[in-house]
Amino acid sequence: MQPTNLFDLHGRVALVTGASRGLGRHFALTLARAGAKVALAARNLDALAGVVRQIEQEGGEARSVHLDVTDAHSVRASVEAASALGPISILVNNAGIADQKPWDEQDEDAWDRVIDTNLRGVWLMAQATARAMVRHGGGGSIINIASILGLGGEYSVPAYCASKAAVVNLTRSLAMDLARHQIRVNALAPGYFETDINREFLASPAGQRLIRRIPQRRTGELQELEGPLLLLASDASRFMTGSVLVVDGGQSAGT
Repeated sequence: MQPTNLFDLHGRVALVTGASRGLGRHFALTLARAGAKVALAARNLDALAGVVRQIEQEGGEARSVHLDVTDAHSVRASVEAASALGPISILVNNAGIADQKPWDEQDEDAWDRVIDTNLRGVWLMAQATARAMVRHGGGGSIINIASILGLGGEYSVPAYCASKAAVVNLTRSLAMDLARHQIRVNALAPGYFETDINREFLASPAGQRLIRRIPQRRTGELQELEGPLLLLASDASRFMTGSVLVVDGGQSAGT
């Protein structure tokens, strides 16, 4: 394969969860621009419509799929619906939430919501999509969106840190199980990129202090995740599985 073709995704079908905004929206656009047909999945179909329209206006092919990652029936139905574009060969397991409160104000319901979405949802999506990949027999790439907070802790987000740490090890376990089916499972672990989930925090005094601790002294820009995403989605990483690709401006280097 020529180096210029390494990231080409023409002929591939990708399913992106949490695709209505933030990282998920950007991931879906990136994959479509690399040639993939993209199924965008989220609970709010209206929020997906603009992204689908943008992909189609740029000459790509996309469809929206209703998905609640905490509901096993919804997960299975979303994989079936996405397969209308063709056999799924790429899953970007992106849907996630956070609940930021002082440790003594955390309650059980908030803990359960975060764990159910960020861990159980990732597991359900990976399992259902891998089953479809095995049935088709063409292999594939599962990309679990972890976080540098899965590699080290942070104040006031214990459930988020715990869930992302579990996603890292789930990735490694699934990589071992699925390698014989030519399915690669890797994790992408972003540092701080401004999205709806963290915008308020990053603007706070605590967030500004955190930014000053990043060696590059800034948060990431969404386009700086495009290369790492395409690496893991494409044949450029065909000998990578069970890997955790960190993109954080050097923040985790000293931990």
